Amino acid sequence: MVKSIRPRLHSFIGYQPLAPQEALSQSSGVPVEKIIKLDGNENPYGCSPRVQEALAHYSGYHLYPDPTQYVARQALSDYVGVGTEHLVLGSGSDELIDLICRICVDPGDKVIVCEPTFPMYRFFVDLCGGLTVNVPRNPQYDVDVKAVKAAIDGDTKMIFLASPNNPSGNSIPKEDVLSLLEAGILVVVDEAYYEFSGATVAPLVPSYENLIVLRSFSKWAGLAGLRVGYGIFPQSFAEMLFKIKPPYNVNAAAQLAVVESLADIDYLKATVDAILAERERLSTLLKASKILKPLSSEANFILCPVIKGEAPSILQKLRREGVFVRYYNSPGLENCLRISVGKPEHTDALIEALNRLGEKDG
Repeated sequence: MVKSIRPRLHSFIGYQPLAPQEALSQSSGVPVEKIIKLDGNENPYGCSPRVQEALAHYSGYHLYPDPTQYVARQALSDYVGVGTEHLVLGSGSDELIDLICRICVDPGDKVIVCEPTFPMYRFFVDLCGGLTVNVPRNPQYDVDVKAVKAAIDGDTKMIFLASPNNPSGNSIPKEDVLSLLEAGILVVVDEAYYEFSGATVAPLVPSYENLIVLRSFSKWAGLAGLRVGYGIFPQSFAEMLFKIKPPYNVNAAAQLAVVESLADIDYLKATVDAILAERERLSTLLKASKILKPLSSEANFILCPVIKGEAPSILQKLRREGVFVRYYNSPGLENCLRISVGKPEHTDALIEALNRLGEKDG
């Protein structure tokens, strides 16, 4: 068995996923119903009521889903403003990152990432045997466009850019994307948090053969559990994706949820607006705590360097009170916590817990 495994996979480092609420409850001793989960950038308001009703009454679960994703792509075409020939759905945008790497990356090929950023880019490049070239972001977490261009050589296949970036929350300016497109390398812009920022380069895709934009229904539409994302691709690339993707990669429930979500856009925009308003309130209260330094964010989370105490200690103390946030300690993210924006009552519980920590430490 060991000899059958690709040798390089023996040292492969997997992705560490987040624990579900039940596991968090067990580890903390806090009942599930009292868990405040602010570590996964999920939408606390959930999906559209239309989605829940449609899934409850759907009668086609015994049939395979549409491999062409026809109805869902039609609905997306109206939402995104590009033709269906540019659209492909995936089981989460993670699957699309995987498929893009399978199409483009041979062993030894180079792919540029700008860390700190979403770790799944490196994960799938490494899985394909490619070489990840990190061009670090500056202290403000902006992409160093000049340095990215300087890192391109004859072995470079593509560049991954998250906008807004996870976990820093800042977007890359359109002019920077255009500048990188001039290099002739495939540029993949991951807009998983687009609905919270409003900044996009998606309309450029039909005019550029080397631009791909990825998006997700996990965050703004509350469909994280159904795993559905989509990409906006040059037509030739979309055709290649349909050749190599698993035929039934997006299940029937997920495709139906996409259609019903887009039919209830006003409801979802209202929940996005609620999250944006709470993001500003949360940032203000975090500043007042004088324990964390919240950075400006265009997403549904806030990155917070710790300015009083140590992040691991704060993390564990919050966990004991049933409040779960994300801890980072990688290069560029030393002693940082990332906090998802929840409902007002979640913010209140977090701030009360932080204030208690401040009183104890004071």
